[in-house]
Amino acid sequence: MLWTNSTTLITNNLRVIRNAWQLHYALSLVIMVQCCSVSVALLTP
Repeated sequence: MLWTNSTTLITNNLRVIRNAWQLHYALSLVIMVQCCSVSVALLTP
């Protein structure tokens, strides 16, 4: 019983960590695209 609860807790923690990393990469991608588009707009005459 205790082992099952700890396994469930570890699984839930890993799910939260994975979701946090996905959010981090998604935000990084959005920021990178925005910076590139601003750079292109500034370089365009």
